[in-house]
Amino acid sequence: DGMRDDILTNLSKIGDLKVISRTSVMSYRGNGTRNARDIGKALGVATLLEGSVRRIGNRVRVNVQLINANNDEHIWAEDYDRDLTDVFAIQTDLAQKIASALQAKLSPNEKARLDRRPTQNPDAYLLFVQAHDYACQGDMFRDTSLKAEPLFEQAIKLDPNFALAFAGLSMVESWAYHSFDPTPGRREKARFNADEALRLQPDLPEGHLALGFSYYYGDRDYERALAEFDIARRGLPNESQAYLAIGSIQRRQGKWAESTANLEKAATLDPKNTNVLMNLSFSYMAQRDFENDDKILDRVIAASPQSFQARILKGFVAAQWKGDLSVAEKALSSIPPETDPGGLMTLARFWILRLERKFPEALQVVQQFRGEALSNITTAPCPKAFLEGEIYLLQGEEAKARTALEHARVVSDELLRAAPADPARHAQYGLILAALGQKQGAIA
Repeated sequence: DGMRDDILTNLSKIGDLKVISRTSVMSYRGNGTRNARDIGKALGVATLLEGSVRRIGNRVRVNVQLINANNDEHIWAEDYDRDLTDVFAIQTDLAQKIASALQAKLSPNEKARLDRRPTQNPDAYLLFVQAHDYACQGDMFRDTSLKAEPLFEQAIKLDPNFALAFAGLSMVESWAYHSFDPTPGRREKARFNADEALRLQPDLPEGHLALGFSYYYGDRDYERALAEFDIARRGLPNESQAYLAIGSIQRRQGKWAESTANLEKAATLDPKNTNVLMNLSFSYMAQRDFENDDKILDRVIAASPQSFQARILKGFVAAQWKGDLSVAEKALSSIPPETDPGGLMTLARFWILRLERKFPEALQVVQQFRGEALSNITTAPCPKAFLEGEIYLLQGEEAKARTALEHARVVSDELLRAAPADPARHAQYGLILAALGQKQGAIA
């Protein structure tokens, strides 16, 4: 996995090449039955790179071949049989030979980047490979992202000069802060590790990418973030995350045409990345372009048939577009009951049942959830008692509603104290106060 990722990373730094990101090629890994033309068409490429890596003790055997996606003919092939310590030299040599075979020109800066080893410590490198794999999962759930954190930290412990590991750790912290844990500690760790990556290697594009996310997610300082992402984009011309970030900021700035163009560019470089496609979906949804939104979600489902997020979102779009709840119902019925990361599916089932006015069923679904708060699509977990209170209000049971809502207020207050700078948690608290009839407090 590490060999494949590093060869891919090295190739993606060559501006003359269009290289598809790792998330989109993962589905073909170890796939014995393959049709070159179909893969080329699905990924929008003319050439495929395939190969194998075998490790025997301290020796590594690498077999690589370039294939014309149109006719399945070999363009070039190479075999290596070297010591494990030569692994970086193999990767650099491969990138240069592949570029030459594809008649791509290498700038002096690109050549210098290819020649630079990320670390001299093989154990730190293996930890980094594992961490990177967790950090780059398509759905980017809380549990998967957090598995990367200790692995990056262990890699840094073994090699305190491992700039790329600092950048990777910074991006994990920024994602956690942005998605589910908006605490000052996460924000500070994200900034510290990005700064450390660039202190060790000032021209590291991944370091600038990490600093950009720190400014974007941590400070909402869009101008500084865009400046860093632009540096990263120049050093990593095939990095979909840079275009995704630029497009996401432009969306926040209301620059819809520019935003959509950059998100589409990210999707071209990573056509099977569900996170990239979901962002494009959110943009179309915000513009009420439900027809294009629905097509994008079909692409997500085709790219990742097991992605229940896309199916639920497709149901949400159908409800907004046509008032049709059957799509969401069908999607939820296909998801195993035990699949409920942090209560996300419970929340979705509750949403449909409430819209259908099936209040007793909605209450039953929520009460089966064991935690105090459910994961939400924002950074504010939703107190279970708030949903209970809402149903009691809709059923006209005001005494029960008040008891539930008072408990929800306590839970929300604790969540707010844990992350006092999180706007979503203030909004959540305001909704609970509104339900309790505390109008001025809710507005404040």
